This record gives sequence, C-alpha cells and structure tokens, in this order.
Amino acid sequence: MVSDADLSELARRGDMRAFEALVELYKERAYMAALGFVGNPEDALDLSQEAFVRAFRAMRRFREGAPFYPWFYAILRNACFNHLRRLRTHGEVSLDAAQEFGFDAADQADGPGRLTERSDARAYVREELGKLDPAHREILLLRHFEGLSYREIADVLSCPIGTVMSRLYAARRALRKRMVARFGDECAQWLESGASAGTGEER
Repeated sequence: MVSDADLSELARRGDMRAFEALVELYKERAYMAALGFVGNPEDALDLSQEAFVRAFRAMRRFREGAPFYPWFYAILRNACFNHLRRLRTHGEVSLDAAQEFGFDAADQADGPGRLTERSDARAYVREELGKLDPAHREILLLRHFEGLSYREIADVLSCPIGTVMSRLYAARRALRKRMVARFGDECAQWLESGASAGTGEER
C-alpha cells in the first residue's frame, strides 16, 4: 500500500492520480473539520472541495517529507476563516449545524435531567461549540471530534505543545461555562465524565 508520504511526493511532482488518492484519504476528515468551523453542511462541502483545489495548485510548494494533512489543514482553515469573515461582513450567521447535520437542537424547556437522559446529548455540546470563539472551537474540534493528540494538534497549528494545552484548558472552561449557564450545574459532571471526549488518555 502506498504511504501518505509517497502519495504526497508523487503529487508534488504533478501526479494527479496520487493527489486524487490523497483526496480520498482525507475528504471526510476535511468535510468534518469544515463543518465544525462553518456549521452549514453545504458550505462545509464547498469549502473542503475548494481547499483541495487550492492544495493541488500549491503542491509544488509542499515540503518534501512533510505530512500532508497538517499542511492541507492550514489551507482549509484559511478558507473557512475567510468564509466566516464574509458572513460577518454581510451580517449573516451560520450556527444551525445541529439541525442540518442530523442533530436535534435543544428545546428551551429542557432541563439538566433531560440533557443527561437523551441519547443524542452530544448534539447540545455541538450546538454550544458553534457559539464559541473560533480559536476555542477549533482546538476542541481537533481534540475531541478529530481525536488528535497534543503533538498532532501542535503540528497542525504550528505551535508548542504547551500552547495547545493552555488553549485547550481555556476552551474547555469556556464550553463548560456555556453549558452550565444553559442547563445548570448538573451538566458539569456530565461534561467532565467524557461526554464530549472518547479519544482515550491525554497525550
């Protein structure tokens, strides 16, 4: 089986089939990352496809031997941030991913007991996640939805592991604050028990 590194090098030399193989490897991951940023499934699909087009055009600048996804993620991230800036400029919002992606939005009458009883409780986390500062949202998505390790997040964001840890701590506090404000103190234990995790031990 051809490795990621081999495909990246072939694509860097202009091999279209190699690049198409990279797209197949990462298209679902790219879509989910874009969805986490912009909230709208149609926009997420467009932006992930746009990012792959940009990546193909920039492959000659790809550093030999480097992993493909962190480099591609930077392109995808910029495309999503530019899209969000355009939405803000036009006074639009994109916070309805919970409904559009198959999650149920929280009912105003729901209380903490209702929160912990629902089988799709993660939808509440996803909904509140969409309202966080983009930097907080991004690092939570990378850690808890993409399941990346601290080292992998550091590589993706081009920052030290210590910075990843401090950002993640601040982001978790921000999410917890929103959830507690919405559902009360009972949800704090639910959050801390790993309702939004599932990625194994910290590493």
